[in-house]
Amino acid sequence: MDYTPVWLTLKLASITTLVLLVIGAPIAWWLARTRCWCKQPISALVALPLVLPPTVLGFYLLLALGANGPLGKLSMELTGEPLAFTFTGLVIGSVIYSMPFVIQPLQNAFEAIGDRPLEVAATLRASRWDTFFSVVLPLARPGLLTGATLGFAHTVGEFGVILMIGGNIPGETKVLSVAIYDHVEMLEYDQANILAGGMLVFAFLVLLIMHLLNKRLQKVGQ
Repeated sequence: MDYTPVWLTLKLASITTLVLLVIGAPIAWWLARTRCWCKQPISALVALPLVLPPTVLGFYLLLALGANGPLGKLSMELTGEPLAFTFTGLVIGSVIYSMPFVIQPLQNAFEAIGDRPLEVAATLRASRWDTFFSVVLPLARPGLLTGATLGFAHTVGEFGVILMIGGNIPGETKVLSVAIYDHVEMLEYDQANILAGGMLVFAFLVLLIMHLLNKRLQKVGQ
């Protein structure tokens, strides 16, 4: 059996999770602290992948990343290739599709911190950046852990968006969920069962580890 889709899936999930933590933390912090009128529309936009069918999101991403789309045209000018049906396109689509699974736990964690730690840091003349990295992020560790875990696990299980914008290119866009679909289509149930069973065990272990670590962090915080 070819295990290339497994490593490709892990690579995609790792990169997506890292990108989401880097861009998601500032967005979540802003949503947790702002009183701007546009907070609710932006929150709804971030959460949109939770309710939007994956094929719908994948269709519009395909239009945007294709050769005639805005991002696709920009990529054509810079690299000579569109973003659709490439690994880079998969990363972009995965970041958008998994965004609420990372940002919402982070936002909840930031909101739970309250104003008191920030006020104490301000009295010690800590800068905003120093306060964010030295005070906010350590206090928000459970949210960071939950967001990273959910983002990674959700990316591993993606199918609809991946198939729409990435297709089924071996070694490039054929991730684990697409490989399972291929085996089922060819009535290769034994191979499909091995991959699907592995995903089932992985999902269970991820959730179990997340709950155990969160429980431990809560005890440490007390």
